[in-house]
Amino acid sequence: MDKPRVVITGVGVITPIGIGVEEYWRAALAGASGSRLITHFDPAGLPSQMAAVVKDESEIERLRFWLGADPKESRVALFALAAARMASEASGWESNGNYRKERLGIFLGTSGERVDLRRLAEIAHRSRAGNGREISAAAFVKEYCKSLPVNSVLRLFPQYVTALVAGNFGIMGSSSTIQTACTSSAQAIGEALRAIQRGTIDAAISGGSECIVSPIEVQLFCLLGALSRRNGEPERASRPFDAERDGFVLGEGAGVLILERLDRALERNAPILAELAGYGTSCDAYRVTDEAPDGRGAILAIQRALQDSRCSADQIDYVNAHGTSTAMNDRVETLAIKTVFGQRAYKVPVSSTKSMIGHTISAAGAIELITAVLALRDQTIPPTINYEFPDAECDLDYVPNKARPAKMEVVLSNSFGFGGHNDCLVVRCFSP
Repeated sequence: MDKPRVVITGVGVITPIGIGVEEYWRAALAGASGSRLITHFDPAGLPSQMAAVVKDESEIERLRFWLGADPKESRVALFALAAARMASEASGWESNGNYRKERLGIFLGTSGERVDLRRLAEIAHRSRAGNGREISAAAFVKEYCKSLPVNSVLRLFPQYVTALVAGNFGIMGSSSTIQTACTSSAQAIGEALRAIQRGTIDAAISGGSECIVSPIEVQLFCLLGALSRRNGEPERASRPFDAERDGFVLGEGAGVLILERLDRALERNAPILAELAGYGTSCDAYRVTDEAPDGRGAILAIQRALQDSRCSADQIDYVNAHGTSTAMNDRVETLAIKTVFGQRAYKVPVSSTKSMIGHTISAAGAIELITAVLALRDQTIPPTINYEFPDAECDLDYVPNKARPAKMEVVLSNSFGFGGHNDCLVVRCFSP
């Protein structure tokens, strides 16, 4: 029995280069960079002092007002809710979908809210024992809990974001919060696809949100050797596949898609953007911090996505790469693409959205899939910016620095993450 077809009927996006689909897409096609020096905390002493953040606070407050959100709501929750609302309004599924609430699902990738280190330091100072020097774990936890209302404590759990969005839309079906590092939202979208195909639900809100540009996160990624240290020219720091790349730029943002069974979408004459045709997932089973150097997990995920979509490698017209700008990822991803595509790999355009918006971790896969959908819609491939110096091991067509018109029917979107998680998605132009 054939699986039900699943289509994308609405998308919403928040990125460092644009809030809302059209603003983001214009900036992406123009090759804008969202990377800049960090100003929302003092980065002195950190090896990497830049990030790609949503800088316009007035625009964020406008979103808060539009949503009627709690003034204390965290950025990660606000971004998820706003992107979901944008996607919903574009889809129109709430007003004319006639969906039963228990037949709706939500699948989000996020790591939730992060506590500011300065706040933890203040709590630690207040919890000091007798001589003013010692801090016990029990005293710290007691003081920490005293400082937070119950609803604020709940905000610290990653599933809070999913529950918040579900509550706003009355979703009572399948609910999942996925945290697989850099592949979180790609996996969330893939699992939403599976749930619809299984018949568990008829439609889903799916994607991811992430806002972790904080002193501790920047330091942790620096310790892993993952972040660029090109502090003197932040706009040029994220340079996937370039020979002079030295790490990624940490970013923030959100991307959300509305997925529906094709028959239900056709019933209500929905605006169909593309068909979500395939999903492939795998694990390297190698190291927690490194990808398998032979690309075995990435290769398997791509092959499974192609098989699931019933497409051959010869049918892929464009690859939206994971493309982090780290030495290992870009080399391994290039190897994986060449292994799967053979000699045709040199004819398939490949580009990295992260060159412009940085690495948004849990939100990356969703934003990149939305980018793939928009590329299909407008038959235009966004560029890999800051590509200047070819690398002998990264020798594909990375669409350097300028957007390119192209005839496309099928697009592959790759996501590969810490822990060896690999999730790939295939989208194609919709035809009845």
